[in-house]
Amino acid sequence: MPRWSPRRLLFSPHIASSSWEDLCIGYRGREHPGLSKAALLPQSSLAVLVDFRSFHVALFFLVLVVLLMAGFLHVDVEMFTPLLRIKAQDSSRDSTPVTNIMFLKTHKTASSTMLNILYRFSESHNLSVALPKDSMFHLGYPWLFVARYVEGMEQNGPQDHHFNVMCNHLRFNFPEVQKVMPNDTFYLSILRNPVSQLESSFIYYKRYSPAFQKVKTLDQFLADPWKYYNVSVGLKNAYARNNMWFDFGFDNNAQAEEGYVRRCLSEVERQFQLVLIADYFDESMVLLRRRLRWQLDDVVSFKLNLRSQRTISHLNPESQERAKRWCDLDWQLYQHFNRTFWAQLHAEVSPRQLREELAQLRARRHELTTLCLQDPEPKNTTQIKDQNMLPYQSGDAEILGYNLRQGLDNATLHICQRMAMPELQYMAHLYALQFPDKPPKDIPLPKK
Repeated sequence: MPRWSPRRLLFSPHIASSSWEDLCIGYRGREHPGLSKAALLPQSSLAVLVDFRSFHVALFFLVLVVLLMAGFLHVDVEMFTPLLRIKAQDSSRDSTPVTNIMFLKTHKTASSTMLNILYRFSESHNLSVALPKDSMFHLGYPWLFVARYVEGMEQNGPQDHHFNVMCNHLRFNFPEVQKVMPNDTFYLSILRNPVSQLESSFIYYKRYSPAFQKVKTLDQFLADPWKYYNVSVGLKNAYARNNMWFDFGFDNNAQAEEGYVRRCLSEVERQFQLVLIADYFDESMVLLRRRLRWQLDDVVSFKLNLRSQRTISHLNPESQERAKRWCDLDWQLYQHFNRTFWAQLHAEVSPRQLREELAQLRARRHELTTLCLQDPEPKNTTQIKDQNMLPYQSGDAEILGYNLRQGLDNATLHICQRMAMPELQYMAHLYALQFPDKPPKDIPLPKK
């Protein structure tokens, strides 16, 4: 008999199969149990006889039908993608979760909430975290990161001690990060619309950044930024211009020349598997959960490091455009990875799947909010009852926190405390667990 090909399978009148292998590779003249003469159709007939007892055979023909319909009838394949993704989804659910993770914690980008997610996952899975050395609360920021900023990495010792998770503030320096993290590390970061990011930085770092100290409002600063911004001041002004670009290790005062920007964006794409978007945080969690193969509760969170409404300013339209021009490198960085984020998300899930997974995420967050918190609305420092839950205060920002519900059992209290725990307290907690022989970190708690 002649050799069969996938194309011949579509149109030949003499098709019968008892195995997936025969369909994929083709008939090679061997005996087929169950093939009777009655199963063979006349030469003039156009038929495909398939044993649908095999799910894979049915799925194979479904794919072929979809491709034919798309090619000849111009049918939108998107309507079939949920069916075609079933097998991939089932296999991903059984996969081992990713546990080696480097998160570049950018500033004023919902990164404190992301940090809490990573801290919780690390603690619950008994993973090691690359924490700041001694009394430090960041990994050498705003200087470029070097491995010795990590507790446990000796300056002149062997550089082969690796950690599972790295997520504290640092200025990215890939060769030095590689000394701390394993070769199979998953690299991710998060970005925010630069207009909103700059507004938040202005309030948070107003007393620290020289460029912000001499003005009352961000509108005033943006009207004539070079009047207040001095490049020679150095790293202290990193918060005042292209701060996210700076966090990725680049020069925040560089000219936004097309070739330079393109090279830098390509470098980020090579080094980072995923860049999330804070403006679409829930959608980011859907994609993150899938990429890391985590459970739903691993990516559910409460918003941390939130400011009170009275400390949030709203820029007029003219100032918003000025902010985009002033932070031109950040703007191009954000636009590029906003596009790649949505492309990756749409490639991963159908619109219906996205709606369903967003609903699951939000429902679980609401459930845990009701379970854990006395009031879903965050509180200022005068309203927070437990001093250990007081968030760090900076600049002119009023950072809010939470009160836990009373009477929780120990297991529930453990979960709720960690979801609502401020960043510095959680870092100190993990530091004490990993380095019990070291002096504990002294947390600068605000006075009530």
